[in-house]
Amino acid sequence: MTALRRVDLQVRRGEFLTLIGPSGCGKSTILNMFAGLTAPTDGTVLHDGVPIRGVNTRGGYVTQDDNLLPWRTTLGNVQIALELKGVRRDERHERAMAYLSTVGLRGFEHHYPHELSGGMRKRVSIVRTLVDTSVNVILMDEPFGPLDAQTRLVLQDELLRLWEGSGRTIVFVTHDLVEAIALSDRIAIFTGAPGTIKGVREVPIPRPRDVFHIHDAPGFTEIYDAIWAGLRTELTTESVQGG
Repeated sequence: MTALRRVDLQVRRGEFLTLIGPSGCGKSTILNMFAGLTAPTDGTVLHDGVPIRGVNTRGGYVTQDDNLLPWRTTLGNVQIALELKGVRRDERHERAMAYLSTVGLRGFEHHYPHELSGGMRKRVSIVRTLVDTSVNVILMDEPFGPLDAQTRLVLQDELLRLWEGSGRTIVFVTHDLVEAIALSDRIAIFTGAPGTIKGVREVPIPRPRDVFHIHDAPGFTEIYDAIWAGLRTELTTESVQGG
């Protein structure tokens, strides 16, 4: 079955780009291709102009599940990528603790995943990816999907604080249009399967953004209505075909 068809998408260096569209339209497939986990049957995927062949070690991946190692502590989970790349023990510890402090997890560094809440585990998953400074693109596949609404807002705010000024690129998948607007520089809207890009919308809301009051931001309603107009047809078509 074809997941994507004629997709031509250029991601700008340092931007926050969100992919949004019906279920099964190939959003996760794009992330998997960029991560080097799936090879395209036609066409090429480039990272900084270089074709991706095999696992892309310059891209970090945050999935919907936290995928923490249950036998490792919080600190041990955050440090694992640095260990695999041969970073010195003292530097690993210093960098990991700095990130854990940023997301309010200092004091939990010796806890195991089963001792943490869902929001805490997601924080660990995110900083485990960000702590590796050799990674310049972060792929995020509905990372906040399983969380309650209040925790999602807090983590959206923390993600923006960690990302802004870092120079890193984020490609983010969500089904939540408000979340997409709150976080993104641009939003790519996909058609139903096989997915193609229906359009790419700029989100001109100034930064830094207040995700807790994003509905009150100038232009929010106009942006929401424009993106929803493009998305609604695809969702309606999906519903009719599914029925």
